Amino acid sequence: MALSIEDIKKIAHLARIEVSESEAQVTLTKLTGIMGLIEQMQAVDTTGISPMSHSQDVVQRLRDDVVTKTNERALFQQNAPATADGLYLVPKVIE
Repeated sequence: MALSIEDIKKIAHLARIEVSESEAQVTLTKLTGIMGLIEQMQAVDTTGISPMSHSQDVVQRLRDDVVTKTNERALFQQNAPATADGLYLVPKVIE
């Protein structure tokens, strides 16, 4: 895909960015290089290669899913103003 100075100026206008003629030329050169790299990558034959979620084959170590803390609900609710059936009771704030 070939870009022109007019394309760069139109993109800059849409992005509400003011670019001078020299900045547009530099941007055109950089974007043309990027588009060239994209074309090179699209030309690579990737048949038979499965997609990967990460560039390296890494596995995260996971800990065992076991309970490590004891239930201390009664201890925590001792200083609560009001509780019932293990729930904290709060005053009604909306009529």
